Amino acid sequence: MIVAHSRAWWRATLALCLGSILVFVNLYAPQPLLPELRQLYGVSTLGVSLVMSLATLALAGALLVFGPLSDAIGRGGIMRVTLLLAGLCSLVLAFAPTFEVLLAVRLVQGFVLGGLPAVAIAWMGDEFERPALMAAVGLYIGANTLGGIGGRLIGGGVGEVGGAGAGFLTVGLVTLVGVALFWKLLPAPHQFTPRRFELRGALADLSGHLRQPLLLAAYLLGGLNFLIFINQYSYITFRLAEAPYGLGARWLGLIFLTYLGGTLSSSLSGRLTRHLSQPVCMALGVLILMLGTLITLADSLGWIIVGLTVNAVGFFLAHSMASSWVGRQAQRARGSASALYLVFYYLGASLGSLWLEPFWQRGGWLGVAIGSWLMLGVTLGIALWLWRSECCPAQASVAR
Repeated sequence: MIVAHSRAWWRATLALCLGSILVFVNLYAPQPLLPELRQLYGVSTLGVSLVMSLATLALAGALLVFGPLSDAIGRGGIMRVTLLLAGLCSLVLAFAPTFEVLLAVRLVQGFVLGGLPAVAIAWMGDEFERPALMAAVGLYIGANTLGGIGGRLIGGGVGEVGGAGAGFLTVGLVTLVGVALFWKLLPAPHQFTPRRFELRGALADLSGHLRQPLLLAAYLLGGLNFLIFINQYSYITFRLAEAPYGLGARWLGLIFLTYLGGTLSSSLSGRLTRHLSQPVCMALGVLILMLGTLITLADSLGWIIVGLTVNAVGFFLAHSMASSWVGRQAQRARGSASALYLVFYYLGASLGSLWLEPFWQRGGWLGVAIGSWLMLGVTLGIALWLWRSECCPAQASVAR
């Protein structure tokens, strides 16, 4: 097993963090290009939004495929091949002749982008000792935030100068270079034991994970937290685009730099587990997210930015703890267990507007904050239940 901070640990962690960055660069790069794509292809605002939503939904579906598949054929090959295909898709997007072709390629790209997130933490669970796993997952989750920020900055920055095609082309070329480095850095697995793939067995594994209370609780915590966190960004842009702020699209895009707070908390989460249990860290993350939401009620733009940064700190702390909890608690089929966590995660993102929209319509941003606190109260209760289960071994063994 790979020990924390050894040469093999740094090499593997760097490779997986790089892969994570590449995934989210490709996923989010089109977001600042949507206005240009709308004009270029002559489609509606709702139509052009499919560029993002189709990719995200395809990614969520891919997690259910690649997770169980990795338990049978291995995880490294899946990560390498799917990253390569994702980069090639970005190159194709640069030359898409019609909007229908663009959507078809994004659908394929979203699917292959699910390869690495579906199996990366399971790969760590196979190869790393527990302290090494805790530290590596924190850095890996932090890399997610850097990829999301980097994708928007590359896509928007290059696209503003050379158009959407240039943005996609740049992302594709950057991805291919990154894949070459990833291919070289990722060590060969030594602890992985393959299992013969059977559809019935894969479905049984997924069903088994859902019947484990300690896993289901982490799935719900991650999905419901993301439901609030990512959709708050949508509603805060509506607030800041109106008077008295009147921010334009370029400045609204820069709000995602507050994700850097999550990069910091994720990278430090491994150290925090030396002093606090994982469920306590999850609860702490939820409380910080609730505090950040309170700060965003201020009228000052500066305090709003502070609040969003605090939100990112809390959310990514809880997310890194919940995802690594799944990798540790799954007794078998870790690939499908980790994939199922991310399915809940991305489904939460897609359903968040259904929960927050009524609060927004009735109470504006204060309503969004109230809706957020109600849901976060649920996830705080889940974290405390996990803490109680961990403190009572007899209860935890029954739950399993």
